[in-house]
Amino acid sequence: MSRRVVRQSKFRHVFGQAGKAEQTYEDIRVSKVTWDSSFCAVNPKFLAIIVEAGGGGAFIVLPLAKTGRVDKNHPTVNGHTAPVLDIDWCPHNDSVIASASEDTTIMVWQIPDYTPVRNITEPIVTLEGHSKRVGILSWHPTARNVLLSAGGDNVIIIWNVGTGEMLLSLDDMHPDVIHSVCWNANGSLLSTTCKDKTLRVIDPRKGQVVAERFAAHEGMRPMRAVFTRQGHIFTTGFTRMSQRELGLWDPNNFEEPMALQEMDTSNGVLLPFYDPDSSIVYLCGKGDSSIRYFEITDEPPFVHYLNTFSSKEPQRGMGFMPKRGLDVSKCEIARFYKLHERKCEPIIMTVPRKTCSRMTYTLTRQALSRPWRQMNGYRARMQTLC
Repeated sequence: MSRRVVRQSKFRHVFGQAGKAEQTYEDIRVSKVTWDSSFCAVNPKFLAIIVEAGGGGAFIVLPLAKTGRVDKNHPTVNGHTAPVLDIDWCPHNDSVIASASEDTTIMVWQIPDYTPVRNITEPIVTLEGHSKRVGILSWHPTARNVLLSAGGDNVIIIWNVGTGEMLLSLDDMHPDVIHSVCWNANGSLLSTTCKDKTLRVIDPRKGQVVAERFAAHEGMRPMRAVFTRQGHIFTTGFTRMSQRELGLWDPNNFEEPMALQEMDTSNGVLLPFYDPDSSIVYLCGKGDSSIRYFEITDEPPFVHYLNTFSSKEPQRGMGFMPKRGLDVSKCEIARFYKLHERKCEPIIMTVPRKTCSRMTYTLTRQALSRPWRQMNGYRARMQTLC
């Protein structure tokens, strides 16, 4: 009796490929601020990158199609008086972006469809409510004009961007610095990680912690957490021996992890990017030169290693394209924008097509049995299929 050894999955053969030289963005002075954010945000229209700026904080916004060398005098978005720490595009309007800064403010900007002649310095709204630097921003996934911010004052504030008003302030839940905040799929719950090594699930409408787990990862270095489509929480952190570790947790039963895996020894914090459509999570460490990706399933051991994309140069940050900006005709399931010291390059994740490989084999057999003058027709058919 035959026994199935290899786990069946549609995404077992996903592979990553760096973009060509003409697809990169060059001569960009990426920010050197020591902060564990991605420094990059992307949507189907624009690419935004936090850059070095004298006398304040700034980020540059480029049309996605404007690849190649970036003019050193290209206009920037600079209204902050201190370095920008995080940026995030609005999921409901591709021309609206929010920025958070060390100057304790959040600014929301309207980016024009045309390339501006001079710097953009006037935001459409400035949100003031934090007493220390603001390092985390996250738009609500389903409600329009709702923005979350978290600052060094250990406070989470939810804003109505349309009116500039504070909707909610969660100021008594975290005794130390907040490392990450993530909405669930419908925006009814928040998962947060904190320097006190506690993973919390918060109901913002009730204003209370509904579940928490102390020492989800025992190391002292920062944790990250994201919700999965099944309602579970995927975390990255460190062991007591400073080994990087990933975990999967059920908020209804925080006693034991569903999965806990040690990875390697490195200082870089692992930034998780989760794709709910394919249930694949991509782990990008700052200072690493690789992207690991895992598939999360409903069956033990729940977290399955797929593959690793490796390159020569370390990454300074990473942008993750929303699904609606991908080229599905090329079987693209994810696209990253990797920040180097002076450039940004796309990394494309693709699922190889089984039909394409079978047709390639069939047409090659046919072509080998025909005269050479018919090879031009073979090449044309191959380009059409693949």
